[in-house]
Amino acid sequence: MKVAGLGQSSLDYIAFVDRFPEEDTKAEVTDFTVQGGGPVATALVSLSRLGVKTFFSGRVSDDHAGVEIRRGLKAEGVDVRGLKVQKGGSSQLAFILVNRKTGSRTILWQRPTVSPLSPSEVSPSFIKDKDFLLLDGLMMDSSVRAAKTARAAGVPVMLDAGRVRPGMLELAALSDYIVASEEFARGLKLTPLDALKRLSSLNPRAATVTLGARGSVTWAGGKIFRLSAFKVRAVDTTGAGDVFHGGYVYGLLQGWDIQKTVRFASAFAALKCLRPGGREGIPTLKAVLKFMKSAGARVLAYG
Repeated sequence: MKVAGLGQSSLDYIAFVDRFPEEDTKAEVTDFTVQGGGPVATALVSLSRLGVKTFFSGRVSDDHAGVEIRRGLKAEGVDVRGLKVQKGGSSQLAFILVNRKTGSRTILWQRPTVSPLSPSEVSPSFIKDKDFLLLDGLMMDSSVRAAKTARAAGVPVMLDAGRVRPGMLELAALSDYIVASEEFARGLKLTPLDALKRLSSLNPRAATVTLGARGSVTWAGGKIFRLSAFKVRAVDTTGAGDVFHGGYVYGLLQGWDIQKTVRFASAFAALKCLRPGGREGIPTLKAVLKFMKSAGARVLAYG
């Protein structure tokens, strides 16, 4: 199994505090970690942990962050030959405050100064021999080019629709699977259920809207079901959505039905939340399957 991903990558500085500080005050950090981040990049790391061969395409600079982003991906077995380096700029950084009591996080991020990949830099060979293509829409022109190349080659495409951006619905219409956040639904000024119906009108094979601790809602085959979340004592929710996307792709690669796929992705993401950062807590396949047998997450409605 081989999965290609094209999108943004980041270096995350994550600080744990007992409470979110008020403006113009000081707060002691109780723990601190630095890990790689980015939607597609972390999803590929999660797939790599599950034994899938993964390939990343994006752009960083030759600064410290860029070096660490590349090093972190390579250490996880992700092929980074498609990760272009533009000298003399700044790679993307994120500063994340995690509430130690709730596991919730607040993200402050700095946009990279390097240019996005151009469509001409999307090589057909990067896509055509893969079993899946994962996109986040953060480099829209190159993402559209990649999706069209994949569609022509018969490679299924999944879109991580985290936020509404210009061109996102066009890209969604080129995708076989769409996994959107509740923030994406708000960006469309729709409820999660209405956003799901809007996405289903684009004729994907399946579409899901994630709802954090409230689970998710999914449309497939003309029917909608809601899955409750697995209950865990979260340490840090950073990267949970990205890991969910990786688990979703893994289930599809296994040929599982959509309910089992979403349930696996939910369990995969829940276990990640037991450890700090977006990547440190990504569990093994054995751990996820064991957790699914012992923990509850059920279909709440189907119709």
